[in-house]
Amino acid sequence: MNGEGKTVCVTGGSGYIASWIAKLLLQRGYTVKASVRDPSDPKKTEHLLSLEGAKERLHLFKANLLEEGSFDAAIDACVGVFHTASPFFMDVKDPQTEMIDPALKGTLNVLESCAKSPSVKRVVLTSSIAAVVHNGRPRTPEVVVDETWFSDPELCKQHKLWYLLSKTLAEDAAWKFVKEKGIDMVAINPAMVIGPLLQPTLNSSAAEILNLINGSETFPNSSFGWVNVKDVANAHVQAFEIPSANGRYCIVESVVHYSEIVKILHELYPDIKLPEKCADDNPYSPTYQISSEKANSLGIDYIRLKESVKETVESLKEKKLFSC
Repeated sequence: MNGEGKTVCVTGGSGYIASWIAKLLLQRGYTVKASVRDPSDPKKTEHLLSLEGAKERLHLFKANLLEEGSFDAAIDACVGVFHTASPFFMDVKDPQTEMIDPALKGTLNVLESCAKSPSVKRVVLTSSIAAVVHNGRPRTPEVVVDETWFSDPELCKQHKLWYLLSKTLAEDAAWKFVKEKGIDMVAINPAMVIGPLLQPTLNSSAAEILNLINGSETFPNSSFGWVNVKDVANAHVQAFEIPSANGRYCIVESVVHYSEIVKILHELYPDIKLPEKCADDNPYSPTYQISSEKANSLGIDYIRLKESVKETVESLKEKKLFSC
C-alpha cells in the first residue's frame, strides 16, 4: 500500500490504459482524481466506480483536453499526474481536429495545470512506440530499437500516419515544456496494447484482435510490438514510484507479424474462422527487436503474448463484443 495518504490524478480516466492505471493505484491505497469528458455518462464511469476502493478514494472530474485550465481542479493537491488522455482510432477524417490538437494541445494544457500546482512531484506521460520507431531507419530482425529513437514528424505527415504524428508531436512538446518549467516527467512508450478490457466499449487496439476473429478474410501485412495492458499500467505506476525512473521506457513484450497473431488464435480457438491469407502479396513486413533493458529496470515481468491474446478474446466475449 505505497500510496496511502497520497493523491494522484489520471487523465482520460475512462480509457483502456487509464482504467487499469486507476485500478492499480486504488489497489495500492492512493486517492485517485480521474478526469473524464462526461462524468454523467455511465459508459464512461460505471466501470471506474465499481473498482475496489473507488467508493472511498476515487473522485471524478469533468475536463476537456482542448479547454485551457480545465484540468486545474483535478490536478490540484496531487503528488503525481498520469497523463493518459489522447485519441487513438484508425478512421480519421480531419487529422488536425480529431487527432493532433487533442494530443498536442491537450498535453500542454495538462502540463500547464501541473506547473500551477506545487504539490506535483512527478508526471508520467502515456506516449507510444509510435513516437519512437518511425524515422526512416531500417527495421529488420537484427535491428534493435531503443529509447534514443524518435519518430520523424515529416515522415509521419508524408505517409499520412496521423496517430504516429499526434503522439510524436505531443511527446516532443512535453519534453520541451517540462525542461523549461523544471517538472520531473517520465514517458511510457507502449506498443500495441491488448489484454482484458475494464471499460464496456471497444477500444482501437482490442479491435485489431476482434477484426481477426470476426470474419475478416485477410490479415494485415504488418509487424508490430505487442504488450498486455496490465504490464503497461504497472509500468506507469512503477515509473511514478521508483525515484530513479527517468526519460522514456519502451514497453513491449514481443514484436511479431499479424500472421503470428493468427497462428496463436488458431492454436487457442481452433473452431473460430480466421483469415487464411495476407492482405497483399508482398513479402511479409519484417520484424525487429525493441530493447527491454530500460524497461527491466522498472521490474516488468511481461505477460506472454499468447496469454495476452487469450485474455483479449475472453474479455471481448465477456463484454458481449464477440460471440462464437
